[in-house]
Amino acid sequence: MTENKIEIIYEDNDMLVINKHSGISVTKDRAGLPQLIDLLNEQLGPQPTKLRLVHRLDKDTSGVMILARNKAAQTLFSGYFEDRRVRKTYLTLVRGALIEQQGTISAPLARNRKNTEFMRIDFNKGKDSITDWRLLADFGDVALLAVHPLTGRTHQIRVHLPSISLPLLIDPAYGAGLPLYLSDFKPNYRLAKGKTERPLIDRLTLHAYQLELPDQHGHRPSLFIAGLDKKFKAALKMLTKHNPKGPAAFLNTDDFECIINGRMLQS
Repeated sequence: MTENKIEIIYEDNDMLVINKHSGISVTKDRAGLPQLIDLLNEQLGPQPTKLRLVHRLDKDTSGVMILARNKAAQTLFSGYFEDRRVRKTYLTLVRGALIEQQGTISAPLARNRKNTEFMRIDFNKGKDSITDWRLLADFGDVALLAVHPLTGRTHQIRVHLPSISLPLLIDPAYGAGLPLYLSDFKPNYRLAKGKTERPLIDRLTLHAYQLELPDQHGHRPSLFIAGLDKKFKAALKMLTKHNPKGPAAFLNTDDFECIINGRMLQS
């Protein structure tokens, strides 16, 4: 797969499942860059029917997405999301001290009055928003979480986690925008003379890893997994290697192998 080619996870006559790159907008891009469906049409060539959006990911969020190939499929799959019958699992690196290993955030969200591109918690006028989360690995100052949004509000994870003092490690809109460097956490780090350190990861640390549809009764898979990109994977490997606990930072050491190899994460 070339750097710009979008990974196709699964396809049939009704659906296309992809692993979206960070930085690709699923709707008209404010910066004038090509949007997701335009890029897919260019990559796939002429199609018998047009691709249709079923759900959305933020521009800077990567991961698994479903697109429909006809109106009936769009109605079916969109209905699954609207009825909350789709289980979504995101992976995110956060910063902060964890008191518990899992929890549920129930806090209504509304548009920010001063800037409607952003969301905020609003207990008076916000729409109900619920997010489950659990700790996968505690690296010290940084942790890896599996997050399950039960509702599908804009920027839900990016607003909910900071509300419990666990902001995303990199999120310029709602927290910190500084990249993660190996020198930030590797003891006795030394850079070769004349070399410039490159960041391990410098994008939003949020990835839609796993998506589970209602049982398709053998017609098609019900589980789709989008593997991490090179930078996210490299950051996770280095955090695992150079934290005080080593691989034992993972509560379940099998989770590390599952994530690195793009296998199913158990709930």
